[in-house]
This record gives sequence, structure tokens and C-alpha cells, in this order.
Amino acid sequence: MRQTRLYTPIPLTSNQAIELDDDNAHYVRTVLRLKKDAQIILFNGLGGEYFGIVTEVSRKSVRIVLEQWIERSVESPLQLSLGLGISRGDRMDLTVQKSVELGVHHISPLCTERCVVQFNAEKKSHRLTHWQKIAQHAAEQSGRTLLPQFTDITTLSDWLPQQQGLKVFLDPYANTSLAELSPIDNKVTLLTGPEGGFSSAERELATAAGFIAVRLGSRILRTETASLAALAAVQMLWGDFGASS
Repeated sequence: MRQTRLYTPIPLTSNQAIELDDDNAHYVRTVLRLKKDAQIILFNGLGGEYFGIVTEVSRKSVRIVLEQWIERSVESPLQLSLGLGISRGDRMDLTVQKSVELGVHHISPLCTERCVVQFNAEKKSHRLTHWQKIAQHAAEQSGRTLLPQFTDITTLSDWLPQQQGLKVFLDPYANTSLAELSPIDNKVTLLTGPEGGFSSAERELATAAGFIAVRLGSRILRTETASLAALAAVQMLWGDFGASS
């Protein structure tokens, strides 16, 4: 039987009794329908996880006693950052969710010239919180004990100069493939565009910042397909997809 895992953004220690916040309490009580004495795994995204026992489930609170700390990691040895041109609705949500499952360490939502989604300050904060929750649930499901970090929503021009390692951006018209390249200091930064791709000016900006244009085969892929295919290819070439268990 699969063990229930739950992310909680609070400090955790062995032999600690905690009360879950309202969202997690609702999830445990209403969705999972856990009862008193049920077993559960809690983690806070900082490494490792805790085996716990549910001691109370009521309309007022859900309480858990943490017992054993488990030192466990399923992280890829490759430090993988993703600069993600913001796409619409479900496409962006899917890319965030699956990129966490595929082992990305940092996610940067980027406003580019051809983004069809427009943000004011309030909406930026709301969307970032929404994507962070998707990442938390993906980490729960995939067994990760380190939570990927998000940067604030920013522009491509502000983001480009800050990146490190092997820097690549996806371009269906490029001549270079990923297999021709190698990570730098075990780091890869992958830049992907929104639905409309990058403009010529953005391609020039990326190239000037040291990014290498690469293509994924001979077909033009949708933005969500391209992002996830590239992440899987990178993990197969240099990460843990090709490692034996």
C-alpha cells in the first residue's frame, strides 16, 4: 500500500506534535479521509522526511506526532534550472507539475514578447502562489524531499544575465542538438518559450548572454511538449535517468 506523503512549510523535528494548517487539515480529513492512528509521511522541502502518526482528526483540527526522521533523497545529481516563458492556463500548470517530477531544481516564470498572459502586481502574486502549490503537490506525489525553488515572475532580459552552467534555449530552427553539448560544473539552465516562441530580438539577447540554441528533432513541438521533452533528454544524457538503481 502506498504511503501518504504531505508537504508542510514548517520546521519539523522528531517527537514533535504538530497541528496541520487549514488547507492540509482539509485535505487529510476530507480528501484522504485518514483516521486516528493512520500513518503519514511529512516533509518540509528541506531534505529528508518524517514518519508520523495521526493522533486527532476532527472538524477543529488534525494533529500528527512525528516519530522517525528518514534520511532519503531522490534528487538528480544534475543541478537543473528552467526559465519558462509563461503560457496560458493548463499548459503552464502542466509544465510546472511535470518539470518537478522530472527533477528540476529552480523554476523561473518569464514574461516574453509573445506571452499572451498579462499580469498586474496582484495577479502576479496569485499566479506564483498557484504554481508553487502545484509544485508542492508534484513533490508529494513523486517522492521528492527537496522542494524546487521559484523566482519571482520577471522579464527575459532581467533573467538572462544571472544564469550559470551550460545555458541552452529551445529553437526548432537551430542546428545543434543536446547530445553535442556537456554540462558546466554539473549545471544546466534550460530556457523555453511561450506558445508563440521567441522573437528574433529575444534569440539575439539569449545568444549574447551565452545561451546556445538547440533543437529537439525535426518536428515543431508545442511549448509544454518541448519543455518536458528537453528536461527528459537532459536527465537521460547527464542526470539520473540513465543511472542504474
